[in-house]
This record gives sequence, structure tokens and C-alpha cells, in this order.
Amino acid sequence: MLCTRLTNARFLTMDPDRPVAHDLGIWRGRIVGLDEEVTSLPAREVVDLQGATVLPGFVDSHVHLAWAGLKANTPSIAPCERVEDVLAVVARAVSRAAPGAWVDIAGYDQRALGRHLTAAELDRVGQGRKIFLMHDSGHACVVNSAVLDLLSAEVPHQDGFLAESAMTAVRQLRLPYSQEELADAIERAGRTCLAEGITACAEAGIGGGLLGHSPVELGAYQLLRDQGRLPLRVQLMAAGDTLRPRAAHRDDGIPRALDLGLRTGFGDDRLSLGALKIYTDGGMMARTAALTEPYEGMAHTGQFQDDSERIADLIVDGHLAGWQLAVHAIGDRAADLALDALERAQERRPRPTARHRVEHAGLIRPDQLPRFARLDVSAVVQPNFLRYFGDDYADVMGERRAPWMYRGRGFLDHGVTLVGSSDRPVTDGSPLRAIQFMVERASTSGRTIGPDEAITVDEALHAYTTAGAYACHWDDTAGTLAPGKRADLVVLGDDPRRVETSRIGDIDVVATYVDGRTEKGTP
Repeated sequence: MLCTRLTNARFLTMDPDRPVAHDLGIWRGRIVGLDEEVTSLPAREVVDLQGATVLPGFVDSHVHLAWAGLKANTPSIAPCERVEDVLAVVARAVSRAAPGAWVDIAGYDQRALGRHLTAAELDRVGQGRKIFLMHDSGHACVVNSAVLDLLSAEVPHQDGFLAESAMTAVRQLRLPYSQEELADAIERAGRTCLAEGITACAEAGIGGGLLGHSPVELGAYQLLRDQGRLPLRVQLMAAGDTLRPRAAHRDDGIPRALDLGLRTGFGDDRLSLGALKIYTDGGMMARTAALTEPYEGMAHTGQFQDDSERIADLIVDGHLAGWQLAVHAIGDRAADLALDALERAQERRPRPTARHRVEHAGLIRPDQLPRFARLDVSAVVQPNFLRYFGDDYADVMGERRAPWMYRGRGFLDHGVTLVGSSDRPVTDGSPLRAIQFMVERASTSGRTIGPDEAITVDEALHAYTTAGAYACHWDDTAGTLAPGKRADLVVLGDDPRRVETSRIGDIDVVATYVDGRTEKGTP
């Protein structure tokens, strides 16, 4: 007897051998058959989906759940456009903070103000408290004098603005969040993912200096899992700076590793270790993405997170230790560094099944596309970056380079696996809105950005289902609706392939199933 039979629906299976079905049977969290294989079988529960469209659950291959959940409960200065309004928000947060506690503020983006805030301005309302304004990109912050006084004189800043490794120095001043606090934040963000049809995601960097929240951050996810509160499947990327030199046997060829040699693949189908996350550069929003040519109207080309050779060595060492690598590279100069190091790593120890990834691939020159293909490196892009920030990004890249941003067609035409993701909470995490952008390449203002990079609806759906599962080594259990796969599904109020492109992002998510059971999301 089936546990559940879903009927009267249009199942878009993403399986080329059987692309459409109308019935689907579930037993103990797995799909056991489609249509005539299950239609006549008895079932404990029969659910009439009343003509809805059903897809494999969306896979968001690059998120920050803990950060997203914490940010949701943090006072925000968005969308303030005047310094006076920002300071008023900070003053209210200071008045409510417990004595001695840091005062966290979210939503900081200098573009709304036309310049960066300064430590002196924060001092006016800080009452001597330690104030930390997190840049929306996650690559910078602004702090007041009470924080600057605690930093070494060698840490560079511009009137309280600190970027990349300098921001890491600030974060290291703070006591870590508790596992209970992180668990609550992760669950909160996970339920938002469910409401958008996401059934599995990859947490893009835990335990490290730039965006980690605790040296024992993985324990928060285990706590959630042990308590039955982990609402969706999560794969954890360990930050590259958590690797340490280890005296392994010389035959193992492992120069650096996590304790006990943990690496990609450890865990189960609910919580596991994924790729090793390695940062090369910063971000376009903070103007720290590393470019080969200067930003338009500016005299700089961004920056690397560290000495380029040290970054390359870490990439090679991670590969030698058996990790899948997820290399953050937004600018084209950073992509050169990533591809060079990945090529060197594969020459040292060929691992054709490693499925290494470049995260973001924000600005990729035409000559770099064949290298992605030759090295079999996936491109994990965030289409909603251009949907919401595209006007600004296009301006700072200029007319010649703007079409190279967050490519779609260019990757696919070169045989590169194109993977969709959000980088939540940097911007909107909705897969449907991202899919809409991938097809129409239009920002919210209506500006078309790189129209030749547009892809089809089917290709965009593939990026958020089958390709996402492939990038996370989940393709044997997820990404398509086929017998033996996990019963992770998203039920939609309309078919993305049949509505006007401009309506895809507004399609209702009717229900989300994980392990064959509907899960409650938080809209």
C-alpha cells in the first residue's frame, strides 16, 4: 500500500525519459512510480491537486541560513536614504540594547546614501556602545570608535568602514553566537525557503572568519536535526580557513584538513558536509570584486581576500584532501585565479568526479567560458542579483562588460553546468523570480541586461532542480521526479512554461513536500 498518491496534477518530472505525468505514488518518503505504475494501487492518503503543476523541489545551491535568520530579527536601516534617518534607527537600537551588548544593525548599503557612513557619525548616537552595521553584501561593515579602539592599528579602515579581511578582524572581537540562537535563526530562514518551494539548500560557509558565527557552528545544525526542527535538507560548506595543517600519512597526500579528516560527503540525506568554501575576492556591491580592468569611473580594480598565491595553495590543498571545492569568484580577475588553481590541482591529482564549482561567476569574459568547460567546473550564479541590483552593476561595469555578468546562455552553449542559487539574504531568495530573470534578463526597472544571455524556461527550471542536485552530489536522490528519488516536491498554482514570462515570479507556491510530507513554510 502506498503512503500517498498525488493525483490530478501536471507533474513536470525534469526527467527526459518521462517528462510529464499525472499521478505520483509515495512510499516511506520515496517516489515509487508514476501514472499506470501507481494509479490502481491502494493508498492511505489520496491527494487531489486539482490540476496544479508539480516540479521537483527547488534546490538553492548557495544560501546563508544563519545570517538570513539573524538578519530577519535585526533592526534594519533599509531603505533609509538620509544619514539622519539612519542615525535615528541606530539611536533607537542603542536605547533598547542590553548593557554591554553589541548593537547590530542590518540593511546597510552605501549606494542608498551616496557615500559611506563614518565612525564619527555613529559616535553621535552610540552612547559609547559598540555598534556594527553589516553591509548587505556580507563583505564589509561600518563600526564606531568604541569598536575601532579595540582593533590593532594595523587593521585598515576608512573612517570606520572595513572591508573583507578587515571586517573579519572586527567579527573576531565578538563572542560567538550560542548554538540555540543560531538554531532558531536557521529554522526561521529554512521555513522561508520552504514557502518558496525550496526543499534543499547548500549553506555557503560555516565556521570561518568572514561569515561564520561560531567555531562550533555545525553543532547548531546538528541540534536542529536532533530536535526534529531542521525543516529542509541542508548541505554545509566548511569555510576554507577552517582547514589546518595535519600530519597525515604521506601516502594520503593530505597537507591540510578538518579534524579527523572530515570532508565532502560526510553525513546523511538530511544534513551533510558539502564543498569546501574558498574566497578569492569580494563583491560588486561593495566594489571589492577583483576585476582585470577598473570599475567605471573609479581608479581601482577591487581586491583579493588574501595573497593570491596563498589562496591558490589553499584551493590545491583542499582538492588534495578530497574536498569538492566551491570557490567564490565574482570578478573576472578572481575567476582567472580560481580556474588557474583548479587546473593546477587537477594536474597534481586528477579527480574527474570532484564537481568543483565557481560560486557567483559574476563577471566572466568570453575567453574564460571554454576554460570552465574544459575543467568541468559548474557556474553557481545568482540571477536575482541582476534583477534587483542590475542597473547599478551595469553602470559600474560599463557597456562592454555588462553583458558578461551572471551569464546564462554563454555557459550553456559551452557545455558548462549552470546552477541557480540566491545567496540569501543578500537579495530575494525566490527561485521563481530568479527563473523569470534568467528568461527575460530584465531588472526591476525594466532595463535589459545582457539579453543574449537569456535562456529558456525549461533551462532555467533545470538550473534550480536537476543542475542544483548535480552540483551538490544529490543527483542520485533528487532533481527529478522518478522512481527511487526522494519525494521532495513543489506544487505550483500555474505552469511556468505556459504563463507569460513576466508572470513567472508571481506564481503561487501552493505546497512544498519534503520526504513525501507537506512542510509548513513562513512567507
